Amino acid sequence: MLALLYPGQGAQSAGFLHRLPNHPVVASTIDEASAALSLDVMALDSSDALRSSIAVQITLVVAGVATARRLVEAGIEAELHAGLSVGAYAAAVGCGSIDFADALRMVKTRAELMERAYPSGYGLSAIEGLTEAQVEALIDTTAAVPGQRVYVANVNAPRQIVVAGADAALEAFNERAREAGAHRAKRLAVSVPSHCELLQEASDTLVGYAADIAFGKPKHIYIGNRRARALHKGEDIREDLATNMRYTVRWFDALTTIIERGTTVLVEAPPGQVLTDIARIAYPEIMALAAASFADDRLVDVVSRRVAGSQ
Repeated sequence: MLALLYPGQGAQSAGFLHRLPNHPVVASTIDEASAALSLDVMALDSSDALRSSIAVQITLVVAGVATARRLVEAGIEAELHAGLSVGAYAAAVGCGSIDFADALRMVKTRAELMERAYPSGYGLSAIEGLTEAQVEALIDTTAAVPGQRVYVANVNAPRQIVVAGADAALEAFNERAREAGAHRAKRLAVSVPSHCELLQEASDTLVGYAADIAFGKPKHIYIGNRRARALHKGEDIREDLATNMRYTVRWFDALTTIIERGTTVLVEAPPGQVLTDIARIAYPEIMALAAASFADDRLVDVVSRRVAGSQ
């Protein structure tokens, strides 16, 4: 079984939309996105533009949907879709639960709410080498200190934890994490404190916005962010998307669910390969591929052969 994975903020790189395959399906997807948002989507992937969470979130969803559509056009349809953070919006489009234009408008609103709540001075750090329990214990040591509180935002792997908070709190926590044995503690290219209670109010507003958007029963498997399980109803996917900014993303649990569902081939949408690397380390028996690492025709050829060989 083929699963498509869609990355979240931090995966972006300057010019990544311009590096997507030169294919009519990709071009039409970009044109559709530009029309839906009344802006030039191709202008959003410059290094300057990507300083805004709004540009980052929109472009990641566009790249994900373009990749899924390109594979479908080649006769390769994923049976399972899962996205990390904003990548979940591309997954919801890929599984057929929400219209692409509606997803884009919801993503734009989401990013605007996040930036409005925390326009500067906040972000995320990746901690590698410590378990979730160790990170939580470190958090507890300074939880009561004003300005030093951080929150577990993502559990990407057993020893790859992302924390959210204010800039000063993150810098202090990175130092404590290294002293506690982390072999890497580094700020990510994310300018908002995603996936924690700091975004409760913004999430509540997005829930209200999403109430008027049509969500249908998914045609393919959709794995949620918060509970890391398959969601079978449109209203459940709506809630997952509208509230994921305020809850920890349990990506490794989601990946485990993906494998337990019988997935044999994983393809990560552009622009990076963070999710691919996590899958390769945790499940080396599974074929995990990063679309950005392949030329268009080569990706189609490799995926089609791998999927056929696993059936």
